Formats: sequence, C-alpha cells, structure tokens
Amino acid sequence: MTELVRTRVELAKARAALTGTVGVVMTMGALHAGHETLLRVARERADHVLVTIFVNPLQFGPTEDFDRYPRTLEADLEVCRRAGADVVFAPDRGEVYPDGEPLVRVDPGRLADDLEGLSRPGFFHGVLTVVLKLFHLTRPDLAFFGEKDYQQLTLVRRMARDFDVPVEVVGVPTVREPDGLALSSRNRYLSPPERQAALTLSAALRAGAAAADRGEHGGEVLAAVHRALGDGPPGVEVDYVALTDADLEPGPVAGPARLLIAARVGTTRLIDNTAIRLAPRS
Repeated sequence: MTELVRTRVELAKARAALTGTVGVVMTMGALHAGHETLLRVARERADHVLVTIFVNPLQFGPTEDFDRYPRTLEADLEVCRRAGADVVFAPDRGEVYPDGEPLVRVDPGRLADDLEGLSRPGFFHGVLTVVLKLFHLTRPDLAFFGEKDYQQLTLVRRMARDFDVPVEVVGVPTVREPDGLALSSRNRYLSPPERQAALTLSAALRAGAAAADRGEHGGEVLAAVHRALGDGPPGVEVDYVALTDADLEPGPVAGPARLLIAARVGTTRLIDNTAIRLAPRS
C-alpha cells in the first residue's frame, strides 16, 4: 500500500518506519511511463521506494509559466501504487520553503553554464537546491534520475560527491515511444504535427550514433547529426547540438561520449541525448 504524506512531520514518521535500503525518485508530478520505469528500477534495487512530487518554483525562469505546469496528483498516485512505491511525499510550497525562497542556494559551478544553463540561467541553482533539501528530508540510500535530463543527472552526481552526501545516484536509461520520441511531461503540449516534427531530434541522435559505430571521429559524428537535422521541419528551432565526454567535459578524442540536443518545437522546448563511444584515431 502506498502512503501519501504532505508534511515534514508525516514524512519523518513514514521514513522512520522504512527498514533496509531506501530508494528515492524525485519528480515534479505529471508522471508518465518514463517515471514508472524509474520507480520499477528503484523497486528492484532498494527494499523501499519513496517518491517526492513537488513543482519547484526555484527552477522556473521569468518566461516560464510555473502556474501552467500540470498538477495531476491523483493520476500520479495511481502510477506510484502500480509501481509499488511505499511512500509519496507531496508537500506544498510552504512546507519545502517555510521561510520563503531560500537566501542560500547551491551553486552548480561551471558545468551549469553551458547547454541548458545558457538558455535557462539559474535553472540548475534551483534544481540542486531542492534536490539537496529533499536528500536531507528523505535520507535515501539510492536516488534514481533519468538519463534524458543528462546534465541534471551529472550535476546531482557531482553535488553528492562534492558535498559528501551519503547517497548513490543511479542513472536510468531514457524511455522512448516506439517511434523514438523521448518520453517527457512536456510532450503533452505538442500538437500532432509538432509531435511528428519532434522526431527529428531522436533521428539526428541516431545518425550521430551510427557515425560513431562506423568508427568516425567527433567532428564527423557532429556533421552526421547536422545532416540529419538539415533545415529541419517547420516549427523546429534547434538550440544546441553538443558532443562531450561522459561527464560533460569537452568532447573526447576517443572513448565514452555523450551527444546532446535541444530544440524548441512550436512553443515547447525539448531535450534529448544518447551515449556513444568514439573509436581511437588510427
């Protein structure tokens, strides 16, 4: 049975009753099959699963509509029950930030200045601040984050390491629709033509991965991505295409690497990425 708690006091009582290892899945709600996969992986790895559902105001920029973000708690609870979550912590804003927005926030450092950080300044300050708070409140042994938000996953891992947070941060591979589109809460904003156009992103990543599999070097991999994008279908505005190492440092000459892409499709901003391996140059 899944227990819903809304306050810090209720959370502390529920957390104290969980013996063995505890895995946490942090969400902003509007749960979909990708979240359910996170929950099922957590269920396999941990004795108990705790889910947080909180729409964090700190990570919304001035042009992003905090009030527009979908709140679907009853449907979310059904997903959590189906996946076997033990506890769902769904606090309100005042419960997480009892003194108002915090004066002290986590500085994500230079890794947050590129990619998503360029388009969404301050975003990762808000993400890492709430994640650190929720780590303290939930005290997990393991924390599960999707690889679709790869920059977020990388920064959470780095924060946990740098701040000596006693938690193992586990990345879970991106869940996709049969046609390749990465699952996202934002997909619901796409019209049918926009959803079709959004497939350009995953197709471009596949083209880059195929180039890497053929043994091509980084520049050729990026060229393959851009060829696949072409001029793009109407309504798709590419923000960035990047090739980095697995830790988001500048692109490697050989070995594990990450291809990342972001674009605005209509009025909806989408991100995607894939792991590749670059062959050594002969």
